[in-house]
Amino acid sequence: MISMKTRYALQALIFLAERSPAPMSIGVIAQGSNAPRKFLEAILLELKMDGLLKSRMGRAGGYELARPAHAVTVADVLRCLDGPLALAPCAARNSTRTCPGCQDLHTCAIRPSLTAARAAVAEVLENRTIADLAKVPAALEEFS
Repeated sequence: MISMKTRYALQALIFLAERSPAPMSIGVIAQGSNAPRKFLEAILLELKMDGLLKSRMGRAGGYELARPAHAVTVADVLRCLDGPLALAPCAARNSTRTCPGCQDLHTCAIRPSLTAARAAVAEVLENRTIADLAKVPAALEEFS
């Protein structure tokens, strides 16, 4: 299950993609994406620190996408805010960590199912972009 934090982030990114390339203030984004302003401030800062957003200061400032909406996947957002897509540490990509109580990564009877689940989730989320969610055709998307 995705967190409310990630849900608000996706809603905010969709809102920005629909209005790109103009920067938007936090207040406008919060209202347009139905997200609590204070909570959204922290979320947007995390997205900025991860390179998914950029911000401008001043009267014409605000937040905007750091990359075109077709270059930001749902998986990018989930990984930024919720961490790995895997259900357990052993199922993460290139993991060498065992789960608590597990003796051996290579003989674990549960790990193959968890790894397959992560791969299936990643296949979907890595192929869905913010442009897809916002229904913004890549050909029409401007990026400055």
